[in-house]
Amino acid sequence: MASNRGVAYIKPGVVEIQHIDFPELAIGNRKCDHGVILKIVSTNICGSDQHMVRGRTTAPEGLILGHEITGEVIEVGRDVEFINVGDIVSVPFNIACGRCRNCKEGKTGICLNVNPARPGAAYGYVDMGGWVGGQAEYVMVPYADFNLLKFPDKDQAMEKIRDLTLLSDIFPTGYHGAVTAGVGPGSTVYIAGAGPVGLASAVSAHLLGAAVVIVGDMIPERLEQARSFGCETVDLRKDATLEEQIAEILGINEVDSAVDCVGFEAKGHGNCSHIEQPATVLNSVMSITRAGGAIGIPGLYVTGDPGGVDENAKIGNLGIRIGLGWAKSHSFHTGQCPVMKYHRQLMQAILYEKVHIAKAVNVQTISLDQAPNGYDDFDKGAAKKYVIDPHGMIV
Repeated sequence: MASNRGVAYIKPGVVEIQHIDFPELAIGNRKCDHGVILKIVSTNICGSDQHMVRGRTTAPEGLILGHEITGEVIEVGRDVEFINVGDIVSVPFNIACGRCRNCKEGKTGICLNVNPARPGAAYGYVDMGGWVGGQAEYVMVPYADFNLLKFPDKDQAMEKIRDLTLLSDIFPTGYHGAVTAGVGPGSTVYIAGAGPVGLASAVSAHLLGAAVVIVGDMIPERLEQARSFGCETVDLRKDATLEEQIAEILGINEVDSAVDCVGFEAKGHGNCSHIEQPATVLNSVMSITRAGGAIGIPGLYVTGDPGGVDENAKIGNLGIRIGLGWAKSHSFHTGQCPVMKYHRQLMQAILYEKVHIAKAVNVQTISLDQAPNGYDDFDKGAAKKYVIDPHGMIV
């Protein structure tokens, strides 16, 4: 049998490369005739993975990580009709059956049939159905005809793979955050967080026609990365309030839309920038979003956080000032991005040179063996998006 290796979560702060089973077209004891096996072309380290590696979820030891996957098809199940061996495909991080009510409504992030514990599933993620992750050399993908986005030209795909690899998650997720926040031509938007998803959301806001895109963070290198493609920035380490810094840019202390790309490990502003305050982003974006505006929340919030700052935070109960949002008639949109809603259009934007997402998020390719170092650097705030190249296929 062919060999396979993957990135395994061992304990908080520790991942290692392990030999793992070569994937089979099977789900448990059942054959998976609707699935394919992929040779991984690229697989990315995500901030959501980092939450697990920090020990901030209930992820079990030995979990093979990785939900951002692009691959080459090397085997197809008997029932697969439209995907062929040799195709280069993007894998949405959402696993979706294509048959249930939610999938038929386009809500592929909360498929009802792929996770016995709750709606929604993902590769290599805690409480998301037990699916083996894709930070590996090979992986199995179910419901292939429904899930996979086939790139129209293999050579073209490999030329643009640094951009196209981001279609599995962060580009659609950032775009979803901007769309659900109501970003459109001429609008002003504040994006909390200049990590890869925040930068992807900022790129998306530009693509959607925003007049001013403001990105807030505490890491100077990440703010510089945001400025590199035309964003205004807010340094949250400063004593000046978010409202004051917004007013310095716009002349008024509010924006039309806001996007939370931070999630539950948020920290306070100014003198409190070293203190974890899990509700601070949600409360701050309500304070600076105009009455009647919308807030997109692609940042991750969990129901189980062993490292939470108090007993409420450990089960996802946060001190959100919902009265303020209610009084301002805000709209809130939470949850996983339904990647398939956007990935084909965003692929076209990449292929036709309308966007250069890899440059914006500063993609850096590394080998599978370098993945532990990539996790360590990312945890320290590197202004980079690490893309793992298990087979040395990215030139």
